[in-house]
Amino acid sequence: MRAREAAESLVTATLEERIAIARAHAAAERRGDLEATLATLDPDPLYELLPVGRAFRGMDAARRYYEHFFANFRPLARASEMHAEWANEVGVAQEYTIHLHLADGSEERHRLIAILTFGKEKLSGERVYASDRLLRLMFGPAYDLAI
Repeated sequence: MRAREAAESLVTATLEERIAIARAHAAAERRGDLEATLATLDPDPLYELLPVGRAFRGMDAARRYYEHFFANFRPLARASEMHAEWANEVGVAQEYTIHLHLADGSEERHRLIAILTFGKEKLSGERVYASDRLLRLMFGPAYDLAI
């Protein structure tokens, strides 16, 4: 099921269908597909950056984040490994290690947990648990959109 189709049918979705939309969101991120990624989100998504305690809300802020993510962060990410995935009626949690190759030639490896939360029709947002360093690299200007 394509991300857009899955997102449109989530109103009466089963848990399996909700998990499918979360996976479609993650797949759209991996492909670098901005519009398909945004299509999986409710109109007012909430992104929480933890444990630093920053958050931002709304589709404009999400678009700003993903524009930075695809243009600036994804080119740094040379590889990633998913270690685990959990799901329940609240959302889907995924644990990753991301390998970065920075512009100065240095390499970094970061562990993170991303929880894709279910909304009424699509995903209501995401809670990302990672180091402050990784969060700043991933979220760029959106990091400072704290609410």
